[in-house]
Amino acid sequence: MAGTAVAAAGWLGVALARARRLHRAAIGERGWLLERERESAARTAVEAERARIAAELHDIVSHNVSLMVVQAGAAREVIATMPGEAAAAMGAVEAAGRDAMTELRHLLGLLAPAADGTGEEADGFAPQPSLSRLGPLIDRFAFAGLPVEVRISGEPRPLPGGVDVTAYRIIQEALTNALKHGDGVTAEVTVRYADHYLRVEVLNSGPSVLAGAHAAPARPADAAPAQPARPADGAGRGLLGLRERVAVYGGDLDARRRLGGGYRVRARIPLDRP
Repeated sequence: MAGTAVAAAGWLGVALARARRLHRAAIGERGWLLERERESAARTAVEAERARIAAELHDIVSHNVSLMVVQAGAAREVIATMPGEAAAAMGAVEAAGRDAMTELRHLLGLLAPAADGTGEEADGFAPQPSLSRLGPLIDRFAFAGLPVEVRISGEPRPLPGGVDVTAYRIIQEALTNALKHGDGVTAEVTVRYADHYLRVEVLNSGPSVLAGAHAAPARPADAAPAQPARPADGAGRGLLGLRERVAVYGGDLDARRRLGGGYRVRARIPLDRP
């Protein structure tokens, strides 16, 4: 009887030691898996941040440089005959350059804040792009030669910061692309505040696809070279970046040529996501 008890105790001791070894092995494997998951999450976060920064840089540089190129070309054309107009165009070039520098400083300030923790407003940075600043953006395009009609429907209200910036960037990118088409192009911007969605649409005029989407009016022999045509399917870097921005908020963006001529960019962004 005593021998049986000793044997049972020995068996229990062996089983307990084995269970402890298995438990330690399981904890070690779980720790290794958690570490791998943390590394994977860190890599994903870095890649997402790089994509976000690339999209911001594209939006800032593409928009402002396009305006500068258009205004510098206009100044060159009239500098001898209309010096006043040329001076105004060069003033617009300077303003676009200053806007680009301000937005780049803003972006760099977000990436590398001051050591004392002071915010961007204390350093004199411009506020974040938003639909509340749509008026000055439209004025810059109008001065550059792109007439823009704006329609606001629904009751304007404060938007989540990321949605507000994304809507502004959609309009900015679509109008920048329209400006590259040259003289005679007009644009329409519609912003609709619905109950659960924000809808943004930008239409611009242009040659009809029925008459040949790539047709262009004749240019004088001494005219500057035409800007290269952008992709017909909206697959440019700027629009791809916007699609990714919109997708973050559960929305969708469609960009395509219009059958009657020109181009359409349309986005729908939910406003009631948690």
